[in-house]
Amino acid sequence: MTTRVPQERRRRRPTLSGVLLSEDLIVETALRLIGEHGPEALSVRRLGAALGCDPTALYRYFHDTDDLVLAIADRIIGDAMAGFTAGDDWVASLREVALRVRAGYLAHPRAAAMAAHRVTRRRNEIGAVETGIGLLLTAGFPPAEAARLYLAFIDTVLSHAATEAAFHALPPQQREADHRSWRDVYQDLDPAAYPSLTMVRRELPAMADSSFEPAVDLLLEALAARARAHKRR
Repeated sequence: MTTRVPQERRRRRPTLSGVLLSEDLIVETALRLIGEHGPEALSVRRLGAALGCDPTALYRYFHDTDDLVLAIADRIIGDAMAGFTAGDDWVASLREVALRVRAGYLAHPRAAAMAAHRVTRRRNEIGAVETGIGLLLTAGFPPAEAARLYLAFIDTVLSHAATEAAFHALPPQQREADHRSWRDVYQDLDPAAYPSLTMVRRELPAMADSSFEPAVDLLLEALAARARAHKRR
């Protein structure tokens, strides 16, 4: 497992161009490069050029690019959860968490694919897990079940958010072609071969819409029903 770079190796020093290097600046620059050029842009050489510093200076802040990827993932979580305060309604609070995660990924769609499946073991992620499991404990779930249900909740949220972000990362013409398929290709299918699709043909253009909120609401309804069952017992 990658360990964090010791604080004494992360002193803030100006680059040759006069920019004061810091972990935050490196992460922000990495996010910009990924947003402009895709994940393949994340290299020490390109970061050094963008920051106006010797690439080896980055190793004072991160052991390697994977260490930086974890910091990027944690930054997305931190930005998404900034200002969040759990309310009295645990279902509504979890729903807001889900929407915030989605918004965070859509703000950085090209970085989302690198972030969704990683465990950052950093402050923002730890705080988000604390919040999520705390809400399920508040709902009355016993500790072991709260942990398992949080995993089901957050994996569903991350998977849907990452899928939607990946779509937004496509070139506009590809996105439009996919949307158009539901209006064109799926409207001209042979009714004998595809009777079910023919029956719902007029509804199929809606398949181009996001399924994120309906999926989250279904999951939250199931969690609420299970919480009510716990209270009855």
